[in-house]
This record gives sequence, structure tokens and C-alpha cells, in this order.
Amino acid sequence: MHGTKDSYAEFIASKTLRAKQHGLVKIPNLASHLFPFQHHSVEFSLRIGSSGCFLSTGLGKTEIFLEWCQKVIEATNEKALILTPLAVAAQTKRRAERWGYEARVIRRQSEVGPGINICNYDRLHNLDPTEFGIVVLDEASILKSFNGKVSRALIDAFRGYRFKLAATATPAPNDHMELGQYCDFLDVMASNEMLTRWFIADQNEAGKYRLKRHAVDPFWDWVSSWARMAEKPSDLGDDDSNFDLPSYTVTRHRARDSAISREFGSLFGIADISATNLHDIKRDTIGARSDLTAEIVGREKEEPWLIWVDTNYEADAVKAAIPQATEVRGSEPIEAKEEKLEAFALGKRHILIGKPSQLGFGLDWAHCARMLFVGRSFSYEQFYQAIRRCWRYGQKRELQVHIIVAEGEAEIGRVIERKSDDHTKMRAAMRAAMRRNLEKVHGIRLSYNPTHIARLPSWLALGV
Repeated sequence: MHGTKDSYAEFIASKTLRAKQHGLVKIPNLASHLFPFQHHSVEFSLRIGSSGCFLSTGLGKTEIFLEWCQKVIEATNEKALILTPLAVAAQTKRRAERWGYEARVIRRQSEVGPGINICNYDRLHNLDPTEFGIVVLDEASILKSFNGKVSRALIDAFRGYRFKLAATATPAPNDHMELGQYCDFLDVMASNEMLTRWFIADQNEAGKYRLKRHAVDPFWDWVSSWARMAEKPSDLGDDDSNFDLPSYTVTRHRARDSAISREFGSLFGIADISATNLHDIKRDTIGARSDLTAEIVGREKEEPWLIWVDTNYEADAVKAAIPQATEVRGSEPIEAKEEKLEAFALGKRHILIGKPSQLGFGLDWAHCARMLFVGRSFSYEQFYQAIRRCWRYGQKRELQVHIIVAEGEAEIGRVIERKSDDHTKMRAAMRAAMRRNLEKVHGIRLSYNPTHIARLPSWLALGV
């Protein structure tokens, strides 16, 4: 009977879909500067070969993929290419130099050398992908900023590579198409096969998919077979004590300089806006919003400030109200944008104006503890990523976030609040799968830390 149970368990296990491992069979000694959860992530990615690294901002994805690149280079003698968002290349090079890796920032194929080569996505067209045997997509979610043709070309350019890594802090909430893009890039599974196997079309939103109810756990178990995911080190069996984040506060201001409710759902008692009439209200209120921005920034002139705008006309108005501020605009040459961003990162420029869609990914501005949103879109991911440029492990002070809201913008807050809830649920499912994977496959026992306080029914509490 015992043998029958074992045979049945083995049969069930054999039916569990898992990504194939085609990485290194023997894992070399890894760098001593890695934390245990980072060490585990590097080892996992070396074994898998092509993997996802979905760790929250500030948990050291850069340290992970630099060490991963170095060990694969030593094992294969191939050249490594790390693709990064705008201005992150220089930041990555500084991190590489800190830990003793030989790395260079390149802009064209003629600058490629042995070892680690770092290039912005914007210059990918200047490179020959066949010259590299190892590739990392840093802030891989930036692929959504490209049109489908460019994203497809990037996936196809590195098709069949043995060693690939996709790194991002946030697969977007319930955007499972994005996860499909990652597994397609990594050659784990075609995205359309992923959708067919685990998803059905969402009847409430055209073009969207949702997980089949019975497929939730099997899907995330499958993802955990080719990716490592963590909100904090304890998700991977490590200690959180070195990664405590300071708090951050959000202060909302009515555009006409009057305080408003902190509750998203009751900002105003007037008609809400939609994506179609959003810019009508933005244009009508930009004068009041830019004046209030200058006033708020002026209260703490000695602080570095990050000012987020959603449109060029908002950037123009804020720049006119705060002439000493530095604006980064998409139409500028890449070199000019890089110089401004590097200057802000090094403290040489004090006030930076930019769009989350352009500057909200990958950059580490933990030196800054003041930011202000002049205007927001309906994108939760851009809002989340923008805050995470400063609210990240490494930030030593409380982050103060100011949001200027025009009349009628309650709907933006409600949409972002809903997407925030979706994101929380998604990350919870990912963490649960990670725990199951670590305990079943790697034998790592994770302690149970309850986060919900249950309420006893009255009849039980009374001892009836």
C-alpha cells in the first residue's frame, strides 16, 4: 500500500508542468557580497539558464544579474549584453565597479568587448545580437513601451540563446500578457500557449484574459519553476532585518490650494473624468497646478525634488513656474537626457521634471526624499514605479509624496486604488507559489507569519 501511494505521488508530480533546466550543471562559488536570498537567486538562474528575476525594487537585482553574467562568462567564454532603460547604463556600470566586475557602457557594436557590455534599449539597433551569448533585460517591463513590432523583434533577436535573464520589480497587476512576453523571450513557452493552457478571455474587458479558477495555483507553480519572485528577503527564506523600508506619506492637494480628503473614493462630489476628457480638465487647471507646485517645492528649497508630469504642456507650465528646475523631455538627444539624469543622481542638479513613462524605470534615486505628481495617468504601474525610484531599500529617510489633484480627478484615484489591490493579490499568489516551490523542491522550510487577525464568532467568544 505504501508503495502504491509513492507511485501515485510520483505520477502526479510527473504531470506537474515545470520549465526545463539547461543552465550550468555545476554551480561555482559565488561572490561573498551577496545576501543569502541573492545567492539563492543567482544559483537558481545559473541552473535554469533562462529565467525571470522578479524581485522588488532595491533588493539587488543588479547584483544578482551582474554575478550571474560573470559566472556564465567564466563557464562559456561568451560576451554578455545587459540592456537597460535610459541612463541606467551608467548606474549599472558604477555598481559593477563597486563589486569588482569588468564592465563597459557601449553605444555601438564597435565598442563591444569581452565580458560585460551595458547598453540602453534606445541603442539596440546599433548592435549585432549574434555577437553575444548572454543577455539580460533590465527593467524588462519596459518592453511594453515599445510597439509590438519592436518587442517581437527583440524576442526574435535572442531566440534560442541558452543564457537569458529578464529582470523587473513588477509584472503589472493582472497583466498576464506581460508574463507571457517574458516566458516567450526566455524560450520557456510561447505566450499564446500559456494563454490557452491557463487562461480564458475576460468577458468584462475586451482583449484581456483572466486565470481559470482551478488554474491559479498550477499557473504560479509553473512560473516559480522558471522565475524567482520576492517582495522582501523572507519570501526566499532570508532575514528581512537589513531591508526595512522607512515609511512614506502621501499628501493630496486640491489644485486651487485647498486640502482634500485622503480617501480616493470621496475626493470630490462632482462628475468624474475618463480617459477621453482627462486632458480637457488637465489643460483647464494646469495654471493652478503649476503655481501650487512651485509653492510646495519652495517650502523646502534645500531638498532634492522629483516632479512627475504626464504631458509636455504640464512640463512647460512647471518649468515656467520653477525656472531653476531641470526638465528631461523625450524629444531631446539621448546624450542630453543621460547627462541631466546623471547630474541629478550625483546631486549636481536639484530639481528634476520628467514623465514616469520615460524615467520611471530602473533609476535609483534613494538620495531624494521629496516627490510631487503634477498630473497622473490611469497607469498604476507608472505610479508605482515612479514612487519606487525613491522609496526603495537604501532610502534612509521618510519619503514625502505630494499629489496635486484637479476637480473631477477622483476616477484616476479609484482606478489606481483598484489596480493596487489587484497588484497586492497578484504578489500574494506569487509569494505563495514561491514558498511551495522552495519547500517542495529545495527543502527550504519557511516560517508561517500570519498577517490577518481572525475575529471569533460571538457565540464562540462567549463560550456558548
